[in-house]
Amino acid sequence: MTDRLLVLVRHGESEWNLKNLFTGWRDIDLTENGVAEARAAGRKLKAEGISFDVGFTSVLVRARRSLDLMLDELGQTKIPIFRDKALNERDYGDLSGLNKDDARARWGAEQVHIWRRSYDVAPPGGESLKDTAARVLPYYIQEILPSVLRGNRVLIAAHGNSLRALVMVLERLSPDEIVRREIGTGVPLIYQLAADSTVTQKVGLAA
Repeated sequence: MTDRLLVLVRHGESEWNLKNLFTGWRDIDLTENGVAEARAAGRKLKAEGISFDVGFTSVLVRARRSLDLMLDELGQTKIPIFRDKALNERDYGDLSGLNKDDARARWGAEQVHIWRRSYDVAPPGGESLKDTAARVLPYYIQEILPSVLRGNRVLIAAHGNSLRALVMVLERLSPDEIVRREIGTGVPLIYQLAADSTVTQKVGLAA
């Protein structure tokens, strides 16, 4: 797996992941464990002999820092990096900053579950996964995919839901399938693409 390589990594554990809070677009840093997860992801990729030509990430510090830590472990801190809010986490709107248990107490467990795990139902003031995909996928098609198809090896550090939007397209999953898909922090997902942009091989580097 060398050319036309696309690697997706969800950022390491954030301070609000640890506290069970809805994070969304709030700019929250990594925990010490999150730093360790990002570094471990970089070491796993290095052990596979993978190097990169370009990196993409969101504008949020937990993803940006995760990318930097992975590239540091890879010894590739000089590659071009592009940051764009199109890759930001899903905006949780009025849920942002709330403890998930407190949200269940306020709106009911069933309603919170619908907001979290449905494809096209958005929380108050926020985005659904469908809304998130509507900004992630054009950026992927216009900026990331052309780089991959030119033969570049591309590393993306982003978020659970922005990466779900990409995984849905790469693996041709239905809305029902993608909302059930868990994407672990710091776990590289490696895709090799054909010249027509379809996936020819997928490898997950779990802990």
